[in-house]
Amino acid sequence: MLTERLCWVSLLLVLGVGSGGGGGGGGGGSRQRRLLAAKVNKHKPWIETSYHGVITENNDTVILDPPLVALDKDAPVPFAGEICAFKIHGQELPFEAVVLNKTSGEGRLRAKSPIDCELQKEYTFIIQAYDCGAGPQVTAWKKSHKAVVHIQVKDVNEFAPTFKEPAYKAVVTEGKIYDSILQVEAVDEDCSPQYSQICNYEIVTTDVPFAIDRNGNIRNTEKLSYDKQHQYEILVTAYDCGQKPAAQDTLVQVDVKPVCKPGWQDWTKRIEYQPGSGSVPLFPSIHLETCDGAVSSIQITTELQTNYIGKGCDRETYSEKSLQKLCGASSGIIDLLPSPSAATNWTAGLLVDSSEMIFKFDGRQGAKIPDGVVPKNLTDQFTITMWMKHGPSPGVRAEKETILCNSDKTEMNRHHYALYVHNCRLVFLLRKDFDQADTFRPAEFHWKLDQICDKEWHYYVINVEFPVVTLYMDGATYEPYLVTNDWPIHPSHIAMQLTVGACWQGGEVTKPRFAQFFHGSLASLTIRPGRMDSQKVISCLQACKEGLDINSLESLGQGIKYHFNPSQSVLVMEGDDIGNINRALQKVSYINSRQFPTAGVRRLKVSSKVQCFGEDVCISIPDVDAYVMVLQAIEPQITLRGTDRFWRPAAQFESARGVILFPDIKIVSTFAKAEDADGLKTTAPKSAVLEEMLHNLDFCDILVLGGDLDPRQECLELNHSELHQRHLDATNSTAGYSIYGVGSMSRYEQVLHHVRYRNWQPAALEARRFRIKCSELNGRYTSNEFNLEVSVLHEVRVPDKEHVNHLVVQPPFLQSVHHPESQSGLQRSSVVPSIATVVIIISVCMLVFLVAMGVYRVRIAHQHFTQETEAAKEAEMDWDDSALTITVNPMEKHGDPGRGEDETEEEEEEEEADEDGSSSSSDSDGSEEEEEEEGAGRGRRGQSAARQAQLEWDDSTVPY
Repeated sequence: MLTERLCWVSLLLVLGVGSGGGGGGGGGGSRQRRLLAAKVNKHKPWIETSYHGVITENNDTVILDPPLVALDKDAPVPFAGEICAFKIHGQELPFEAVVLNKTSGEGRLRAKSPIDCELQKEYTFIIQAYDCGAGPQVTAWKKSHKAVVHIQVKDVNEFAPTFKEPAYKAVVTEGKIYDSILQVEAVDEDCSPQYSQICNYEIVTTDVPFAIDRNGNIRNTEKLSYDKQHQYEILVTAYDCGQKPAAQDTLVQVDVKPVCKPGWQDWTKRIEYQPGSGSVPLFPSIHLETCDGAVSSIQITTELQTNYIGKGCDRETYSEKSLQKLCGASSGIIDLLPSPSAATNWTAGLLVDSSEMIFKFDGRQGAKIPDGVVPKNLTDQFTITMWMKHGPSPGVRAEKETILCNSDKTEMNRHHYALYVHNCRLVFLLRKDFDQADTFRPAEFHWKLDQICDKEWHYYVINVEFPVVTLYMDGATYEPYLVTNDWPIHPSHIAMQLTVGACWQGGEVTKPRFAQFFHGSLASLTIRPGRMDSQKVISCLQACKEGLDINSLESLGQGIKYHFNPSQSVLVMEGDDIGNINRALQKVSYINSRQFPTAGVRRLKVSSKVQCFGEDVCISIPDVDAYVMVLQAIEPQITLRGTDRFWRPAAQFESARGVILFPDIKIVSTFAKAEDADGLKTTAPKSAVLEEMLHNLDFCDILVLGGDLDPRQECLELNHSELHQRHLDATNSTAGYSIYGVGSMSRYEQVLHHVRYRNWQPAALEARRFRIKCSELNGRYTSNEFNLEVSVLHEVRVPDKEHVNHLVVQPPFLQSVHHPESQSGLQRSSVVPSIATVVIIISVCMLVFLVAMGVYRVRIAHQHFTQETEAAKEAEMDWDDSALTITVNPMEKHGDPGRGEDETEEEEEEEEADEDGSSSSSDSDGSEEEEEEEGAGRGRRGQSAARQAQLEWDDSTVPY
């Protein structure tokens, strides 16, 4: 710069001298300078025709090849031979050129702002060099020719590789080696090939059977096993060619699926069923995997296996009489295998499953039916029904296995009619007497069925309309394959013995005994004289309460055919479209209509048959084995409530209507529901809340306690119309009254409200006790035992005498006593007889008229007796007091009105003590139980006794 200034000073001096010599000629001076410049600056600067440069991004220095140098032939002439500038031609170029040395012409190209390779990798522009002209004041600079500059931007590895996907997923089949399972790909935002290209991939996760190549292809290094591991998760990273790793690894998920095996998928083995849930789908997500097999049609069979539940499935467990009534069967059925009881004790010694009333015969026992249970001479029309489960007969040569047999009791061994199994054949024998027929007639009817020995439950109905005998098994009709004829039996006076499970051999043996024992299980064995009920009744009696169902038949889809068996335990569906078949099977459900179903397992089996398009080999689909778990139902607690003790006058017992025993009885069923206190989730035990529930009852038994009824003087009565309109039945005996039939609790309440007790000779009777117990499901759920005691109030007759001045005081046990509520929640109450009230009222009225001095005490007594009158009205007790003649001496108690209060109080205390220490004749007749029950109310009786002490009566002259 110093040299440049010196050159310009010299040039100015020269020009200044020249101009001064001109002496003020301005125009001439300018012309002289131009001439001088033309003489001095004769040549243009020279530069290379092209330059190639490199600049590193984020740097300002450009390295040119060749270097930026301008030459001028006018050198060493000052100014003319010097380079003053380099000029770049182009718009918005981020470069500038500066002169480093004017004399040497050396220059430098640099960046004005940071250069980003990712924005622009190279630049091309024009550059020219300018000399300094003839002097500092001369603007006629000469410029060089135009040179092309090409600059490349050198990249810096500032970006890390990134994967195109955050995660990758692939599915492989077990047992195969893949060349490439999937390919991962990463990119780099750097601009140069060195840093923008991915040179390597690497699996970060260790100990996995996978490898990856430079292109990102992942393969397995060993055969994968679905049983060993269902899924693998591996991390993969990438490197660019500058060995810079990826900023974040990517996740690769490899699912291993088993070798494709045709079959049903997405189903659960256990299906829970909550009682009362209605219809519950069994396989809501099931679908068929065919492994790309060409399937033309498929048939699916869904089977609900319940042969080990009850009598083949979950059926109502009511007694046979109740079931017959429920299904609308005619009356007159005789149950030969009833529940053991005092009246039906012949089944007490048999092996029995009490929950289902199933009797098991092991080949060593039989039961004698008492005489009179079944008519001796059945007509030509009668029906035998039973449930039977029987297997193959033991032994090489099977003997007869008797189910039902009517044979001679003694002397001979003739079989009049019998039902037995022989060599898996069901045989019915019917021998007519000579007085009924005297010709060769059909006598044995044989049926050969596989079901007889399949160890499964079946329902049999043998309908006799002689000479035709028809068998109904599980609702289907079967005619006998063999009928043999025989002569009628000769008439005799030998008694007959009806037996179950074996046949009685009364003659032709040393000692009468059972023979031809049955091996198997029987239930609901009945016989009914008369015509058989309709097919509808038979179907109802053997119907299952559980089975398969289809939700929304309308949405099954076209082309789906389906069929149920009669018990709805087997469902067959057929179609040619796999999608429709899948949707149809997803709608198959389980239903149990019982309010209290039998808890336990119900096995399910789904089998499939597939047809393919003209192929010799078609796919095979394994069966589906699952089960329904029916959960335990909430157990009800049946409670009987009502008045458990009361008195009635003897006249009411003798009346035509008698005494209503249970006028206010209530039947309530509750169950315990656990809930958290205040609805909060705590670890404290849950409190039980009783909620009421509704269900049916199947019988209520009224038992007579303290000895059977004497039919000559007493009975229990119930109008048949009360039973008939509520579809219930009843049996009456000296031991009590049994009401049976499936009905609601309210129906049983209404019937019990009309049960009456009559006694034609109540004079010798003090009290009668009864007990009620009700049941649901043939004793599965029973109520509490409700005890009732009804006492007789005998009429008191007083002889006609002039000077009867005392009458019996109301006995203490006749006071209105309210007992506290017992554990069973029953409210006890005693009823005040009205005869004592009448006597007291009359006495008080006479005292009011005759005793002016005792008005104050009479008013107190009058108030007390008014209260007793109201209690008597509530009890609705009627008395006949026409025979009473009462003479009262009112001055006995109130003769001295002038006594002080202290003396009066002393006398009252003495009289109260006398009341507690003595009792009337009626009180002596009370039982010890009455005294115990009245103990709780002695406190209240003490108060009333103090008031009664105001009146003293002498009962010594009153006869009873």
